[in-house]
Amino acid sequence: MVRMACLERGQVDSIAKALEQEHECSVILDTIAAFRGSFDSLMAEILESHIRFRVVNPDLDPRSQQSENVFKIVLV
Repeated sequence: MVRMACLERGQVDSIAKALEQEHECSVILDTIAAFRGSFDSLMAEILESHIRFRVVNPDLDPRSQQSENVFKIVLV
């Protein structure tokens, strides 16, 4: 949740500020791309955790070969 708060407060505020100040489109797009990269990274972490602890049998080791195989399939 801390990471999400940082994304929300820092990068979204930066995008809003750039829009309000009518910065160049390239600056705004770069800022949005940085946000998207951070958000995608967060989403990948949550997805990986979900696969390891919910999709794959929770009784198995989260780093088991079965878990790794499922994770590889999802990333394709």
